[in-house]
Formats: sequence, structure tokens, C-alpha cells
Amino acid sequence: MLIVSNLSKSYKKFKAVDDISFSVDQGEVAVLVGPNGAGKSTTIKSIVGILRFDGHITINEYDNKNLEAKKALAYVPEIPTLFPLLTVREHIEYMAKAYGKVVNQEKIDELLERFDLDDKQDKLGDELSKGMMQKVSICAALIVDPDVLILDEPMIGLDPKAIKEIKKIVLELKALNKTVLISTHMIDMIKELWDRVIFMKNGQMLATVTREDVNNKDLEELFFEITGGEND
Repeated sequence: MLIVSNLSKSYKKFKAVDDISFSVDQGEVAVLVGPNGAGKSTTIKSIVGILRFDGHITINEYDNKNLEAKKALAYVPEIPTLFPLLTVREHIEYMAKAYGKVVNQEKIDELLERFDLDDKQDKLGDELSKGMMQKVSICAALIVDPDVLILDEPMIGLDPKAIKEIKKIVLELKALNKTVLISTHMIDMIKELWDRVIFMKNGQMLATVTREDVNNKDLEELFFEITGGEND
């Protein structure tokens, strides 16, 4: 479970996020949406512990700075960064070891096959395209079997098959009672995934709604209604 309480983040005099609060339950897929400059990335980076912030964030009832919280969380950043001299497979193995997990070679094989990386597993990090790097980043996050998964623009740069696969994985995680938060501007890509949507604009949270709240209303139409017609 993820709880964000009174989160604020300023860069000198500019307030990127202004006192927002929301929660994402177990077995729930939440989506963070808003136009450029809404504060989505700042919110995500605060949750995963990259930025200092004012407020309080808990992951499975632990403060997000706590080691137990970090063990429960996996993060796929918008811009993947890999080690130039580690192979695709070594990246995934490294992440498992970093989390103190037993390296499950069968699970790694499964992930590599799902994302069409099995024939590229010996390529080095600096030999990969952005799309391939994104796939490796996703596999590295999944290998640790997180309770809470944070995905920042996960579908940018992916081919249609990989997009289909990440959608299937999100629904599989939901069925396993995991918590998933996705930040994206590709609204049409997540229409069948979301349980809760958090709308942001100019660093503020405009609304948070569940699918039941809006009776399955079209998400894109709802986006324009709440944000005032701006899109990314």
C-alpha cells in the first residue's frame, strides 16, 4: 500500500508540488495524469526517495526512507539508465542481488522471453536502444517481486508487443494484490488498466476518482473536463 500525505516540493521559490495527498491500496492500479509541468515526475521521484520533500510518504506502513519500505518498492524511471559494461542478463541478476533475493534464473528466462530480450541477453548496456533499455529496466523491477511498483511513462519507446506485455503484467500484479502507480500522458494506453486516477495541474491535485465514481466514463473525456482542456 502507498500513502502520500501533504506532499510538497519546492525548487527555490518555485513550488513544483503543493500539499497533495492520495493513497493507492493493495490490488489497485492508480494512474497519475496531468499536463506538462503538473508535478507528476516530482511526485514520483519523491515517492521513490530520489528527492527531498515536505510531508509524509509510507510504503506498506513504513516511512519511504526506511529500508523495509525500499525493499517493498520497485521503480521504472521514464529515462532508463544502465551500466555500460553489464549485459542485459547481468543487470537483472544484479537487481535481484541488490534486493537480497535469490537469483531465479528460470524467472529471468521468462522475463527475457516475454520482452523479446532472450536473444539479446549478452549485449552490453551501452549497445542497447532506448526501447531495449526500457525493457531491461522493467525486467529488473519485476525480478524483485515488489509489493509496490512505480512506473514513470513506462510505454514510451516500447514496441506494440512490449506495450501489450506490460499491460498484461500490470493486470497480473493487480490480481496478486500488488500496488501499482503509473505516471503517464498516454491516456489511451491505460484505459483498461486503471482503478483510480489522480489528476494534477500546476503542482496541485485537482481530483482523485475511482472507476466506480465515474461509472466507467471515458478517461480522456474526463481528463479534459478536469484539467481544463490541456494535454501533454
